[in-house]
This record gives sequence, structure tokens and C-alpha cells, in this order.
Amino acid sequence: MSKLFDFAGDANLFPGGSIYPNLKESRLFLSLGNHVDIFFTPRKRSCISAPFVFSDEIFVEKQSPSIDVLPAECLFEVLRRLPQGKEKSIYASVSKRWLMLLSNIRRDEICSKEAAPSLETEKKLTLCDKKGGSVGTKVGVEGEDQEVEADGCLSRCLEGKKGTDVRLAAIAVGTGHCGGLGKLSIRGSNSTCGVTNLGLKAIASSCPSLKVLSLWNVSSVGDEGLVEIANGCCLLEKLDLSHCPNISDKALLAIAKNCPNLMSVTIDSCSNIGNKSLQAVGTYCRSLRSISIKNCPLVSDQGIANLLSLAGNILTKLKLQALNISDMSLAVIGHYGKAVTDLFLCDLQYVSEKGFWVMGNGQGLQKLRSFTLTSCHGVTDLGLEALGKGCPNLKRFCLHKCALLSDIGLVSFAKVAQSLESLQLEECHRVTQSGFFGVLVNCTGRLKALALANCLGFKDSPFGFPLMARCASLQSLSIRNCLGFGNFSLAILGKLCPQLQYVDLNGLHGITDEGLLPLIEICEAGLSKVNLSGCVNLSDKVISVIAKLHGSTLELLNLDGCKHITDESLVAIAEHCSLLRELDVSKSAVTDSGLVVLACAVQLNLQILSISGCSFMSDKSLPYLLKMGRTLLGLNIQHTNAISSSMVDLLVERLWCCDILS
Repeated sequence: MSKLFDFAGDANLFPGGSIYPNLKESRLFLSLGNHVDIFFTPRKRSCISAPFVFSDEIFVEKQSPSIDVLPAECLFEVLRRLPQGKEKSIYASVSKRWLMLLSNIRRDEICSKEAAPSLETEKKLTLCDKKGGSVGTKVGVEGEDQEVEADGCLSRCLEGKKGTDVRLAAIAVGTGHCGGLGKLSIRGSNSTCGVTNLGLKAIASSCPSLKVLSLWNVSSVGDEGLVEIANGCCLLEKLDLSHCPNISDKALLAIAKNCPNLMSVTIDSCSNIGNKSLQAVGTYCRSLRSISIKNCPLVSDQGIANLLSLAGNILTKLKLQALNISDMSLAVIGHYGKAVTDLFLCDLQYVSEKGFWVMGNGQGLQKLRSFTLTSCHGVTDLGLEALGKGCPNLKRFCLHKCALLSDIGLVSFAKVAQSLESLQLEECHRVTQSGFFGVLVNCTGRLKALALANCLGFKDSPFGFPLMARCASLQSLSIRNCLGFGNFSLAILGKLCPQLQYVDLNGLHGITDEGLLPLIEICEAGLSKVNLSGCVNLSDKVISVIAKLHGSTLELLNLDGCKHITDESLVAIAEHCSLLRELDVSKSAVTDSGLVVLACAVQLNLQILSISGCSFMSDKSLPYLLKMGRTLLGLNIQHTNAISSSMVDLLVERLWCCDILS
């Protein structure tokens, strides 16, 4: 019996002898510990069910047969014969290899049996044709006809790390059977495995319904990917390229030739796109309506001339920014821009007074309705007057950072601009009170909105100004951060503008109750929006007058930074302002008592309330904020140190319909 368990000597476990003459080889099959008790039945072979076979002196693992061992060409032939539709997403989930292959199978490469379409299918196809441009593909599966509609109703956006070829492939495969991809936006991409031409090829192969494509800061995509889009997405209507250095004129030429429906093109900071692209777009894109070109060093006067001469009769929106163009381009715009309604010119350093004068006298901008000039040092009094004469239908005019423009040019423009309804001036430091009030007097009967921002030429001193007529048409007045605008200027405004409905006097530290009251009291139509943010010298007196005179029409009141405003103003608001929806009393002197008055006002239904930085607010206001929370959609209690974190947590818990900033 002892021999049966004797493993130390040379005795065999069974007469057949050991299957391993060398004990070291036995470890290839089974490794035993030092204290393991095992009993083997004599004269009986061990049964091995593991997936191993014994060859010579080693064990080899059996490999199960797999379709993945096929080369890519063979697997492609298999996959293009499989049923399409929803099943395609299931096949794509097998592996990354299958996903990438399926996403690159074009519709004309799908091998399917074409059966006669049913009456219902024919109706669907006819309806799609009537809609214009809808893509429908019949896929035969075992003798059945399946209609795969791709109307382009889906939108997808990939940002940052989400931008990879694998995600694009998944989008291409997954959207084909549920409406089709219509809009794709890629903003940045993964730094290690970002979007490349392969990802765009997948979209081009599987998404023929794509109409909008935006590529922002995607440096790994080049001409090859965009050419694939041009060949596969012929319904493209809008193209937006920003910071794509590897895309050149070759790609834009392919897009222009193959996408006749292209209506909008935006090119921003693409260093390899130049004049040839603009010529191609102007030549082939007969549906073009809008084009924006920014910071493209290869674009010159020749490109702008080719574009406008070819597409000037259909182009309605034109934006040129930070380009190396001269007065010649402005002359071309003034002559050929016959269909342009919206024009934006920004940071054109090489244009002069002559360019704007010629553009105004070109008589081609007869349909121009909106014009924005920003950081163009060539804008002078002479050029501005010429623009006023040459654009008879101009309704909205914005001038930003025009250092050479003065009162003379502004008044001359106001006299000849027959249709002007909105005028905005920002950082035009040579404009003073004389030019400002000259616009009001000369635009009588048509000007509806006037806005000034950061104009430092104003000086609050008495001056004689002939009041020939009142500007009864002005409804919106905005004067922001013009430090010299004070009580004397407000007194004149009070006599000129009786129909104001929106008043924005942000950051005017010099105005007081005495200056603002004449303007408030003369507004006959009733004020609906009043912004007095940063007017630190106003008191409860003027707020009470606003509440009493305009409480039945007032919808928005902003008193942010008015440090002399107290609970007395809140009492007047609660009593008279039945339509008020937004109230901002941040950094004021209101207390918990004022909030009690607001909460108890039956007719008041505030939706937005801001008490940020109110040092006199505390936890005592909790029940009243909860009561007001029945109508509140937004509450700002930031920098309110007397309000505890536990109160904030309770507000967040109870006011679940309200967005709370804390």
C-alpha cells in the first residue's frame, strides 16, 4: 500500500510507465504543488478535454475557424452582399475591422437583387422626388424590397476627443437607416487618433444626404477627404472650413464642380486656399447666396474680382475680414454687388478713403440693407457720405473702431441715408454730442434704434443746439460706457425722443436723478425695458417714478451696481409693475424686508431675479424665495455671503424648475 503513494522514488504509478521520461517536460501539461494529494486509477489513461493537441513534445492550441482570417478584399465582397438597413449596424458591432469596411461600402457597390417596386414604394419614390433632393435607395433582401430613406434629418457634432475616424464610421453606418445624416460638425479632434481623410471617406460613402459640413481646427484632414465628400455628398448646401491648413484649392474645386446646390461657404484661417477656389465657386455654384472669407493670406484682389464678377448677381451676403485686398476689391464690390443685401468688412488694412468713395459711387449696392464696418482705417467723412448716397435702401449701419470718422461725416451720412432705421457706433472717438444729436435731427421719421458704445469724445458741458424737429420714430436708445455723456445730454434727449420703449444707459457714472427724470417723464409710449446697470448715482426717487409711470408696460429692469437703491424701490416695483418679468438688483442696498414685499405682491410674477452681491440678504429670505419660486425660472444669489450653503442646498432641492446660480 505504501508503494501506491510513494512519489519520491523511481516507482511508476502504473505499469505503463510515465508519459514523461523527463520530469521537466511534465510541467508543460500540469504543475503540481508540494502538498497536493492526487489518486490516479491504475491502467487508465487521463482524459484531456482542453483545446490542445499533442504534437511531438509540445501542446498546440486549436484555432477555431473564423471569417476574420480572410483578406480585406474577400471580406469586403462578403459584407457588401449582406442585408442592409438596421442589420448593417449589427454587423458593424462585430469588430472595428468590420465597422471600417462597412462604412466604406458605397451604395453603388452594394450587391442586391432588384425586384419590381410595389405600388406603395413607387408612391414614396414619387413623393421624395417632389420634395426635391431626397435620396432613396432600394435594398433587396431575399426577394423583398426595403425603402431606405435618407432625407438628411439627423445632426451630429463631434468635439475635442470625440473626434475620431471610428466615431465617424459609426455615424456613417448608424444613420443610414433612420433618416440619414444631414448635418455634421467636427470641432477639433483627438490628438492621438483624430479625424483623418479615412473618416470623411466613410461619411462620403454612406451619407449621400449630407447638406451641412463644418470642419473647425481639424489639421489632419486634407484634400483627399474633402474630394471624397464632393464625390459622395452631391446635395451639400453649406460648407464651413476653419483652421484647416492641409485643405487647398484642389478640394474646393471638387466641391464646387460636384455640389451644385452649394449655397453658403465659410473659409477661416485656411492658409492654402486662395484665388482659384473663389473663381471655382463663382463659376460652378449657381445657387450661392453667402460667402465669408477670413484671414486667408493667398486671397487677393484677383480672387474677389473673379468671385463678384461671376456670382455678383446671385450673392446676397458677403463677409471679408483680415485679407490682403486693396481699393480695387471695394470698387469691384460697388460695381458688381447688385444682389448683395448684407455686407461685412473688417480689418482691411490696405483699403483707403478712395476705395470707399469708389464703392459708394459704383451704384451697384442698390439692394444693400445691412452694412458693418469694423477696424477699417480708410473710413473717412468723404467716403461715408458717398456710401450714404450709393446705398439708398440701407437700413442698418454699424461702425466699429473707425478712428478718422468725425461729426461732419456722420451728419452728412444721416442726411443722405434715406432708409436708415438702425445706427450703431462703437469706439468712434471723434464723434461728439454735435454728431450724435445731428443724426437724431436729420433722421426724423425713420430712425428706430440708436446705439453708442465706448465713444470717448463726449463731454458733459452745456452747449447750444437748435431743436428743429423731434425724432418721434426712435424707439430704442442704448448708450454704454460713454463716460462724458451726462445730465446735459440727457436733458436734450428728453426733448427729442418722446416714443422711447427701450432705454439702456449702462455704465454712465455721471448721470443723476435730475438728468434722467426729464427723459423718463416724456416717454409717451411706455417703457418696456430699462437697463441702468452701473449708474451708481441714481436713487430710489427715479426708480419710483419709473414704476409709477411705466409699471403697466415695464417687463425688464436692471439696477445692477446701483448702490443707493434700497427697499423703497422694491416697494414701488411690487405695487405698480404688474408685467415685470426680469429684475436685477445686484450689488444694491436691498434687504430681506424688500424681498418680503416682492413675495407678497399678488400681481407680480417674476421669472428672473438677481440679488447677487447684496450684502444685506440672509437666510431670513428663504421662505419668501421659496414662495416666489412658483414662477421663477432663474435665480442668481452669487457672492451673497450672508446666505448659508445649507439654504442654497434647500433652494436647489425645492426649486427644481429654477436655474440657480450660487
